[in-house]
Order: sequence, then C-alpha cells, then structure tokens
Amino acid sequence: MPVFRSRRPYLIRAIYDWATDNGHTPHLLVSADYPGVVVPREYVQEGRITLNVSPMAVQNLDVQSDPIWFSARFSGRSFDVQVPSGAVLAVFARENGEGIVFGEVEPPESGDGKPTDTPRPPDEPSKPPRPGRPNLRVVK
Repeated sequence: MPVFRSRRPYLIRAIYDWATDNGHTPHLLVSADYPGVVVPREYVQEGRITLNVSPMAVQNLDVQSDPIWFSARFSGRSFDVQVPSGAVLAVFARENGEGIVFGEVEPPESGDGKPTDTPRPPDEPSKPPRPGRPNLRVVK
C-alpha cells in the first residue's frame, strides 16, 4: 500500500509564494508544543507563536523541506527556528489575513513515514458502533 505524503507542506509553500509574489508579509501560526518545534519560548502565548517568515525578517529560509528551517532575530538575538509542517496551524498574509487555516496539528510521523497513532485515554473505553441509521452530531 503506498504511503501518502501530507499536503500541508505543499500548501504552506504555495501560500508563502503567493504572499511574497504579491508583496504581502507571510506569517505562520505554529503550535509551539508540537514535537520538534524549536522557537524562542518567551514569545509563546497559550501554546502558540506567530512567526513572520518574510524574506526581510528571516535568513536562510527553507520551506522546501520538512521541517521548515530559518534564522531570525527576536529582540535583537539571533535564533535558529525549526517548525515541522504538522505544527503549522495557519499560513497567511499579514496585510489581509488571506491564507489557509488548518485548524489543528497533524499527528507526528513515526520513523516509517506513517502517522503515529494517538493512544486512547484509559478512561475512554472504545464503544462498538450502534446498529441502524448513522447519526451525525456537531462537535465544538
């Protein structure tokens, strides 16, 4: 069975290119608690950080690989940033807010390229599906 790659890195690159081609300032909203994220923790708020990834704000930006790498200055201090694409919650242009909101992180991949299974908490037993008509409900 083929292993399918995430479309998230491709969408991040596309919105980044669109924003810079149109003279906008691309930003990433990142889940700072995601495995492999390396950001200055003093700028993390509620587990998230917004990063300006415009060519004027960063050096050595690599959006072609996963994780995304670049060097930036935070309060005058140079910092090497690493962001796995699965940690990106949104990529957007600062000027108009246009871009893509992913809404949630992607599960980290295991060493074999497959997403790792998130274990079910012990207090949540699995229930067999109920027979009959399907039932949909809104989850907020």
